[in-house]
Amino acid sequence: MAGHGDSSSSDKKSKEVVNDVSTFRAENLQNNMKVVYYSRTFLSIIGGAIAGILGLTGFMGFILYFIVMAITSIGLIAKAKFSLHSYFDCWNRIILHGFLGGLMVKPFLLCFDLLYVFPNLQ
Repeated sequence: MAGHGDSSSSDKKSKEVVNDVSTFRAENLQNNMKVVYYSRTFLSIIGGAIAGILGLTGFMGFILYFIVMAITSIGLIAKAKFSLHSYFDCWNRIILHGFLGGLMVKPFLLCFDLLYVFPNLQ
């Protein structure tokens, strides 16, 4: 039986630990984050246009924004084949990155204003 002092068992453990550590290329991770950012921006624009066309103001408009961002997260997870750790270093990169960021709300509000407020001006 191998004990704690056995060198062969410690060599096995160190090799297993090295194999368990996942490494990411910085370029690939950066490219994946760009895809998440562009997807959220595009769908934020689409969501703002939908809110403007439907006339969703106030609280209902924000609910639509959160629904669109949740659908975006689910779509990105599905695109990653439900294996987030193969493409990202942590799960919240794809789920929460940019979800509440001001950069995603601005295109939403811009398209909302363009399609709801401006046609109703007289």
